[in-house]
Amino acid sequence: METETATRWLTDAEQCAWRTHLDVSRLLMHQLEKDLQPFGLTNNDYEILVNLSESLDHRLRMSDLATATLQSKSRLSHQITRMETAGLVRRVNCESDRRGLYAVLTDEGMETMRRVAPHHVASVRQHFIDLLPPEALAALRSSLAPVAEHLRDNRGKV
Repeated sequence: METETATRWLTDAEQCAWRTHLDVSRLLMHQLEKDLQPFGLTNNDYEILVNLSESLDHRLRMSDLATATLQSKSRLSHQITRMETAGLVRRVNCESDRRGLYAVLTDEGMETMRRVAPHHVASVRQHFIDLLPPEALAALRSSLAPVAEHLRDNRGKV
């Protein structure tokens, strides 16, 4: 026999917080994407460039990059193909695992990061960081850290 549990509906305050979070998330990502458009980049492109630029030798295994960017391997493969065509990245075979591939940041990709990063940071500041006082940023970080940890721990679990 199934045990029925009562639905814990959101209170008005919880509903307001949740919907504000959704609004900010959608609107901020839309604005950041819009601000990357003049450079011919999407948020996904930029996230891949950041991950590669911050990795050892500016390369990551495709499977690790898919995990880092929360993309399926298939979707990432299509994304990398578009970025290869633009000259930003290239694929390299993995010497230790003949089935594995690395995504490698090209010189043009690194130059793109150097050129775009200051504009992206300015956009993040204008539309998020500078709108909140330091104590609110600290409170936001400490409030969201357990949520991020919980979601990271549950990633990939069915």
